[in-house]
Amino acid sequence: MADAALLSPQDPAWTEALDRVRHDIYHVPEYVRLDAGLTGGTPVAFRYSEAGRVLLVPLLLRPVPDTDLQDATSPYGYPGPVGSNDAAFWSRAAGAMTELLCTQGVVTVFTRLHPLLPLFPAALETAGTVVNHGDTVSIDLTLSLDELWSQTHRSHRNQINKAKRAGVKIVFDDWSLFGAWIETYHATMQRVNASEFYFFSPSFFDQLRTVLRDHAHLAVAMLDGRVLGGNLFFEYGGMMHTHLQSTAEAPIHYADKLLYHEVRTWGRARGNTVYHLGGGVGGSADSLFRYKSQFAAGRQPFHTWRVITDPRAYEKLAGTPTPESLTGRFPPYR
Repeated sequence: MADAALLSPQDPAWTEALDRVRHDIYHVPEYVRLDAGLTGGTPVAFRYSEAGRVLLVPLLLRPVPDTDLQDATSPYGYPGPVGSNDAAFWSRAAGAMTELLCTQGVVTVFTRLHPLLPLFPAALETAGTVVNHGDTVSIDLTLSLDELWSQTHRSHRNQINKAKRAGVKIVFDDWSLFGAWIETYHATMQRVNASEFYFFSPSFFDQLRTVLRDHAHLAVAMLDGRVLGGNLFFEYGGMMHTHLQSTAEAPIHYADKLLYHEVRTWGRARGNTVYHLGGGVGGSADSLFRYKSQFAAGRQPFHTWRVITDPRAYEKLAGTPTPESLTGRFPPYR
């Protein structure tokens, strides 16, 4: 018998579902609940089970302004559906999600899919639209150190060596440096004119560290007692992700390159299998993507999934759906 439900983070069925499928840090209830606090959304997970199989999608429910409706979006990161390895099952789960959320007054769903985990785009498209935003970069940590080095572009290799000769050192998990790193992070966001969303408060960073415990790590680049920058990254189930990164004002002596190199070396020594660097801004093949692509040969496409769960309510808010409205900024009424 099939069963579809919306779960709260406190419901043990959420963790039980994750115990049965491969997943990442972005799917655990503690992370989703913490992320919900940034936007005021309500953290939930859609769970669908059938004949021993299960699928789970973490979501944040948000009120649609000036209505009694809601819509659903992903937490920050890559928390797309995870489930049993069966495309037909995923298709039925997607249909069940659409039906259930419609009864809850939810108009649309927007979720970011995970580049490293099993995915069935054709199955998801039976209920919505899957958009390919381009490639992300990953480092295969099962390779030897020599192979990792050979995949690194010669300009990056030269600058990593220059950083070492300058005396830059990478320090791992020295949380006494967390405050100084947060200052460099905020300064970085100011330099790149980031949106207000990315100016996370020190209290949020403290909560992130507390909630994720041993899955959150900090790598800080130091020179003569000065913090040159650092990476806040996640480690979970053999997968690593750069979550947030920063650099101080110049000169930084190529500390950014050395950070990536030392983090991958650290992760490999701990038995992780892949280090995901992400892609360019919005998935584009921009200068950020080219920078990351010079560390490794691994490429995985990044997709988003957009679903209209209540067509009538959607048309009142945004008009008749068009290919442009389904593949551009979604939902368009936001």
